[in-house]
Amino acid sequence: MPQGSEAERLLDLYRRLYEAYGPQGWWPAQSPFEVMVGAILTQAAAWSNVERAIERLRAAGALSPQAILALPQEELAALVRPAGYFNAKARKLKALCRLIVEGFGGDVTAMLGHDPEELRKVLLDTYGIGPETADSILLYAAGRPYFVVDAYTVRLFRRLGMGPPSDRYHDWQAFFVARLPRDAALYNEFHALIVRHSKERCRARPRCLGCPVLEMCPTGQGQLST
Repeated sequence: MPQGSEAERLLDLYRRLYEAYGPQGWWPAQSPFEVMVGAILTQAAAWSNVERAIERLRAAGALSPQAILALPQEELAALVRPAGYFNAKARKLKALCRLIVEGFGGDVTAMLGHDPEELRKVLLDTYGIGPETADSILLYAAGRPYFVVDAYTVRLFRRLGMGPPSDRYHDWQAFFVARLPRDAALYNEFHALIVRHSKERCRARPRCLGCPVLEMCPTGQGQLST
């Protein structure tokens, strides 16, 4: 890991968030495949609604690639309805499950043990999977060190005065990879803490008073000085 002020600020931010919120235990799931399903369903959805959809799949005995592929499109869409955009997400789940069955013989463990860069390319070639979803699968289901960037991440770091000037996913991911140890456990916890902080404090309308990272946030300091 390169030394320097930005690398040190990143680790300082991580420590502050960890002290404020503690370990997040993310991703909450009973199996790697459930993580993959959640990564699809969480697109533009509140996690509480994703949990409802997953429980409906579980109750229907449909938490395996083979079971999802066997379901008619309409039945699958009805089961995942709580997660929103249910017709599109049903198609995305079927595309993911088709990849697992046709590309890896239905073996989720074998798939996740595949060369991570090759797996990432295959995931990105699959309908409904973009960089954030692919990296969520690699990090949280496969335990590979791929830093996940989402809208919460960009908003928080823009307010902190850190990060690249562009909006490109790759540029933001490269920013973190160049400045943090390449460690899946660190990436996992850091991303989960960013999400927690962004939901509780660094919202669209931030709650800056008493914020655990206020000392390092010029935006927050400016908000409170006006």
